[in-house]
Amino acid sequence: MPPAGSAPVTISVSELVGMLSLAADLGLGQPMEHLARSCLIATRFAGRIGLTGDDVATTYSLALLAWVGCTADSHETAARFGDDIALRAGVYDVEIGSPPMLAYLVRRAGAGGPVLHRARVAGELIGTGGRVVRDSLVAHCQVTGQLAVRLGLPERLRRCLTQTFTRWDGRGSPAGVGGSEIDVATRIVRLADVVEVHHRTGGVDAALEVTRRRRGSTLDPGIADAFARHGRAVLDGLPSESSWPDLLAADPAPRPLGGSSLDAGLEAVADFVDLKSPYFAGRSRGVADLAAAAARRAGLPPGDVLVVRRAGLLQGLGRSGVPNTIWDKPGPLTDIERERVELHSYYTDRMLRRVPALGAAATVAAMAHERCDGSGYHRGLTAASLPTTARLLGAADCYHAMTETRAHRRALEPGAAAVALRAEATAGRLDPAAVEAVLGSAGHPTRRPAAGPAGLTAREVQVLELLARAATTRRIGRELGISPKTAGNHIERIYAKIGASTRAGAALFAVQHGLLRTLEPLDG
Repeated sequence: MPPAGSAPVTISVSELVGMLSLAADLGLGQPMEHLARSCLIATRFAGRIGLTGDDVATTYSLALLAWVGCTADSHETAARFGDDIALRAGVYDVEIGSPPMLAYLVRRAGAGGPVLHRARVAGELIGTGGRVVRDSLVAHCQVTGQLAVRLGLPERLRRCLTQTFTRWDGRGSPAGVGGSEIDVATRIVRLADVVEVHHRTGGVDAALEVTRRRRGSTLDPGIADAFARHGRAVLDGLPSESSWPDLLAADPAPRPLGGSSLDAGLEAVADFVDLKSPYFAGRSRGVADLAAAAARRAGLPPGDVLVVRRAGLLQGLGRSGVPNTIWDKPGPLTDIERERVELHSYYTDRMLRRVPALGAAATVAAMAHERCDGSGYHRGLTAASLPTTARLLGAADCYHAMTETRAHRRALEPGAAAVALRAEATAGRLDPAAVEAVLGSAGHPTRRPAAGPAGLTAREVQVLELLARAATTRRIGRELGISPKTAGNHIERIYAKIGASTRAGAALFAVQHGLLRTLEPLDG
């Protein structure tokens, strides 16, 4: 078996966007796979009414992508309406651009704030007819369009994204755009989005009823009438459990991403996820680059360096599931708020499990907040379960957070952050070698060379992993590009340092210190 991260990773654009849609689901106040199921509804319905080719392909991609911009203005939304996730969840009960929606927003205005703040926000909404909300919709469309450009998606899809909040009667955003000016893919996706929620919460009859009520206002009358005829068959055919396998199978034009194109896609996703709060701007990319530099400094092979960087780009996906009233809170968090913050790692894990091709990068990303003494989250793993890649990512994430400003504190100066990071290692929460590798990569003088436990060098850690998995000296040499004799010399030094004399003893040491990704024996 090759070292972790050495096998090429390829995923499709739909998997990448679908992964981001899972984050959007949480930001919309919906369960994961809301948008995946909406996409299946839209795509299958499009086929039922005779659409083919580019119409179906555009409908599919638009259904996954149209709502992922929902978290881009979460900071501003929370400042005006309180819990941004709760606000969006309630929008599905009213029509965008309707008097009931304005009334809903007025009721939510200034939620959680003092009376004067509530009155001021409500007065602004009424006086401007909800202008701040329209501005928010424009921001949503703009950032989603930028993501589409970065992913190289077609021009037609980008035009559809500008119509995300239009209404058939022209009373949506942009104002005056309505009727047949709206792309047929947009009209279908608007219907599918609301249908999925009402079907999930009230069944087929509720889904058909909401399309009847919104016929001619939000929804194209022809599309609504067609859904009245075909909707029951479309909804009855939805999978009862996860929609993910059906979603990927329904992709009418799969486009693979691998190598540098995959990294560019992950960078786009990371930048997009960081829009959740102004305090997170550039965070994922910064953590990823620092962790990768530390991995190189620690002597990890290129495949593991790539794993660490990709994990750094992915580790923030679950932040969309936590409201900005918590992320942007200017004071200390309550115990309940702290528990909600810790859930974001669990959400990240759940999202990434749907894209198994990401392999080790997904596994490591979900460990970003674990600590060697078991005090981290979300699983409470200890050192024995944390590979070197995860230890490096955890230390890089911690240092980067210390040097970033938050709503409740100023950023630490680099020197103070270095002291604080070493204190985490002294307390047993972070791995000392990982801390030194991170600090050295951040430009600090290191106290000792980054090394493994018992003074093992980076090369000796590599040899130990292969030895623990029953590799012969010949196989170790072949894997690492060294001679069998050199491999044997490394093994002798390893035994001397760790106080073992057998492969079993070496394997036990490696497991206890989190140096193995697997104990599966090597073939040959």
